[in-house]
Amino acid sequence: MRRKLVAGNWKMNGGLAANAALIADVKAGLAAAGAQADVAVCVPSPYLAQVQAAVAGSALALGAQDVSAHANGAYTGEVSGAMLAEFACKYAIVGHSERRAYHGETDAVVAAKAVAALKSGLTPIVCVGETLDEREAGQTDVVVGRQVDAVLTVLDAADVEKIVVAYEPVWAIGTGKTATPEMAQDVHAKLRGKLSAKNAAAAAKVQILYGGSMKPDNAKELLAMSDIDGGLIGGAALKAVDFLAIVQAAQGN
Repeated sequence: MRRKLVAGNWKMNGGLAANAALIADVKAGLAAAGAQADVAVCVPSPYLAQVQAAVAGSALALGAQDVSAHANGAYTGEVSGAMLAEFACKYAIVGHSERRAYHGETDAVVAAKAVAALKSGLTPIVCVGETLDEREAGQTDVVVGRQVDAVLTVLDAADVEKIVVAYEPVWAIGTGKTATPEMAQDVHAKLRGKLSAKNAAAAAKVQILYGGSMKPDNAKELLAMSDIDGGLIGGAALKAVDFLAIVQAAQGN
């Protein structure tokens, strides 16, 4: 049985005072509920030190929202995996739809970032997903398959179990639309099939998260699906009560 993972993606939100209050509330909620699921927050880089100190000794893991494909060098504005590791980051999101759309990240770049994360001992949360136009054109399987294959192609079979995959239908992020649990499960099952083709034993262990606007009111149904192993949470991760409600739903499935 795969352990559920609930990872909050703060995106470009936060502030020193707000972060302290949010982390304190989440930690208190997790301590009261018990750690029956993996829980993490992926925060903006300027706040890594603050949040590292705040989560120390708790059940809350730290993650970054991106990682450079390069180890070091003249790459102004980039943050390497080794730097993130020094702040005790466990996770690094790679290939988020916003990075693909706003920063032109290609499948090859995402794959290189996943490899860089692994080399630094980080667990890459590899994001894949289709736009509304692609879904309406019946291209979901092709697009999502291409995106995950780009990463699997550059991984050794032994490394498959070291990644997390997140399916984020772009059309369901911040639009008020959400994939039905059955729609999401269909894609998750196909993603696990892709992983299985590379390493069947590892595929059974990989956590595949749903990242299409999971909220307290839909989390339970989504998380009940056999191949949905948690959520990559956006807006709801900025409110402790909402985030904890999703964690509670994960612990009940």
